Amino acid sequence: MPAPRLGRHRLARVALLLCTCVVRTDRLVSVRCPDGVCRRLVLRDAFVDRVEIDPRVLVDNPALWHRLDEDAHRSVAHGELLCGATALRRVSERIDRETAWTVFKVSGLLE
Repeated sequence: MPAPRLGRHRLARVALLLCTCVVRTDRLVSVRCPDGVCRRLVLRDAFVDRVEIDPRVLVDNPALWHRLDEDAHRSVAHGELLCGATALRRVSERIDRETAWTVFKVSGLLE
């Protein structure tokens, strides 16, 4: 699966050869983990567009996660993101945990 691309307030993923899914990350209305264990995130915006991504992509690309997280907070501030705080918190915790583990491993504190 190709990695998603992020433009200014937009996350795009090429789903098929001729189909690109784009969601406005600053206008999110929901973020869900339909599998319950966050094997994929489903992002929906105020324009009824949706993108599904693997949270591993966000773990592997901190800049992408940072921009998505900032835009999600913008959506909350505007009262648009009504469903998804728990899913975003879980992804954030996973990213923090894996980042800390990587730092410890690189610094030699973990073998």
